[in-house]
Amino acid sequence: MVGRCLIQIAKSRGIHSINIIKDRAGFDEAKEALKKLGAEEVFIESQLEIKNVKSLLGDLKEPTLGLNCVGGNATSLVMKFLGWGGTMVTYGEMSKKPITVSTSYFIFKDLSVRRFWLHNWISSNDVTECKRMIDHLLELVRDWKTELVPFSDFHVALDKSLGKLGSHPRQVLKFYGY
Repeated sequence: MVGRCLIQIAKSRGIHSINIIKDRAGFDEAKEALKKLGAEEVFIESQLEIKNVKSLLGDLKEPTLGLNCVGGNATSLVMKFLGWGGTMVTYGEMSKKPITVSTSYFIFKDLSVRRFWLHNWISSNDVTECKRMIDHLLELVRDWKTELVPFSDFHVALDKSLGKLGSHPRQVLKFYGY
């Protein structure tokens, strides 16, 4: 859910996004759904197990920011794409595995690794800043720049919130006609 929102926010700001998802059945459908939201490129992890992942980018410029919600080996896959001086931010640990980072990323690419925890961000910012951020997100929804889960798919959102489809505790439902 967060990844899908990030794709849409990036698109609304004119930022290209390169997305990595787990190898799974239905990849082509998932790829098309993400591209419809605004993803520039979508890869599965196994596609990135090559020496020169940057060749996959074509004419796209090397990213300077990578976002990781999985942890584990996915961290290294994200960092392979980053250009000189880039930053990789981890905001989740869906794999429940520690992040693995090659020393060469620090020495030869001058990459940084950071973390983001929403609770901490809210606690360390004043109410005005938090309200500004929430107002901006609501404006994106109001202007149809982000897609919510339609109420007709409530059973999927409910299963996600209950952990039946992985760890997705928060879901936002859209009620049409109300």
